[in-house]
Amino acid sequence: MPVCGRLSRVSEKTVASTALADDVKALPIDDVAQRLGVAVSRAHQLVRDGHLLAVRRDGVLVVPEAFLGDGAVVKGLPGTITVLRDGGYTDEEILRWLFAEDPSLPGTPVDALRSNRGREVKRRAQAMAL
Repeated sequence: MPVCGRLSRVSEKTVASTALADDVKALPIDDVAQRLGVAVSRAHQLVRDGHLLAVRRDGVLVVPEAFLGDGAVVKGLPGTITVLRDGGYTDEEILRWLFAEDPSLPGTPVDALRSNRGREVKRRAQAMAL
C-alpha cells in the first residue's frame, strides 16, 4: 500500500476487500479529505476509527461518495457501522447492507441516513446485530 510522506498506513483490516458495485460512486481518499476540509491523514484516521468504510478499486483507496454530506460524514453512519461491527458483521457485509435496496425504508439504508432517517436505520442495525 503506497504511503505518501509521513502518512500512516490504513490497516488492511479497515479496508473492505470486496469492491463496491460498479454503480456506486466512490472517491479517492485525497478527494474525501478535500470534501471534508481535513488533511489526508485525518481522512485515513476516519477510516481506521470506523467513521467511514473504504475499499480498494484498481489499487486506489476509495470511500463511497454517499457517505459524505455537506462537509461532513453523513450523520448516523459512524454509529451504524459501530453497531454492526459490534454485532459481528464484517466491513464487506456492512457495505452490502448499506447499499442493498430495502422496500420497507424505501431505498437503501445509506439513502435513509442521507435523508435524516438515521433512527430507523440504527434500529434495524441493532436488530440485525442481536
